[in-house]
Amino acid sequence: MAFRSGFVSIIGRPNAGKSTLLNALVGEKLAIVTRKPQTTRNRIQGIVNVERKGKRPAGQIVLVDTPGVHKPINWLNRRMMKEVYDALEGCDLLLLIVDATERFGAGDKFVLDVVKKSSQPCFLLLNKIDRLDKQRLLPLIAEYKERQDFAEVIPISAMKRQGLDTLLDAVVRALPEGPRYFPKDQITDQPERFLVAELIREQVLRATEQEVPYATTVLIEQYEEGSRLTRIAATIYCERQGQKAILIGKQGSTLKKIGTAARLQIERLLNTKVFLELFVKVRPGWRDSRDFVQETDWRTQLERMSERIEEPDPGTEQ
Repeated sequence: MAFRSGFVSIIGRPNAGKSTLLNALVGEKLAIVTRKPQTTRNRIQGIVNVERKGKRPAGQIVLVDTPGVHKPINWLNRRMMKEVYDALEGCDLLLLIVDATERFGAGDKFVLDVVKKSSQPCFLLLNKIDRLDKQRLLPLIAEYKERQDFAEVIPISAMKRQGLDTLLDAVVRALPEGPRYFPKDQITDQPERFLVAELIREQVLRATEQEVPYATTVLIEQYEEGSRLTRIAATIYCERQGQKAILIGKQGSTLKKIGTAARLQIERLLNTKVFLELFVKVRPGWRDSRDFVQETDWRTQLERMSERIEEPDPGTEQ
């Protein structure tokens, strides 16, 4: 039975469960998860190696988690939607995940319109079935089938890991024959330092309310790995002085809470002790700054790092 492989993009509305599904299938926390919409801002690849089982062939599934589909209102939102469209173009299969407990609305129609622009086959995943009255499931499936011709309709609970074996079987059978794109022990394409930035941002989202979570981003300024300790310095950017005051908190209490929770998550990720320093800076209107939004993309940062490494020492003769 031939080995199968391919890229599978997960698409859906904010809070549909895309990142929870990615983490559950990979078996590791790659994407941060909160109850706040638009938590995911970048495409995140998670790699799942599937062993041969019965009639199921062996394969490698490269899952692509995407930002929640929404109508953009600033440059950050436009960049997030570009991540979605880029993921649609480069995939072999789409997984449209919807919250089965919510009624179909304008946001769902918008997502379906996005899906229809892709020529790739699409599975519909009805998520959160653990919270759904089972009598509603069949009518819901029929309603979605009337709206779109899906290759498969699979009820799941990403949180409870229900239906995931059925999903993996269907996905790997739908992929073309192909090579293993990544080594068997690799689970993501993201370098650790950028996963670290996301873990810090996750704690910012959890610790703040109103507009503050959406007006913040995190950039890693220092990342030094030692034999026993990794030193990390990161800056949390916000847009207004009032937001900075909230992030710092009374006598630094909120920033300390964010830092402590983030450090524990980072230590689990890196499996080493971590010394974490956090700073808060105001950059007015950064979400509407094309250059700064591009700077927050981890791929851009990686390119800049590579360029600095390749630059010759000014004191060295050429």
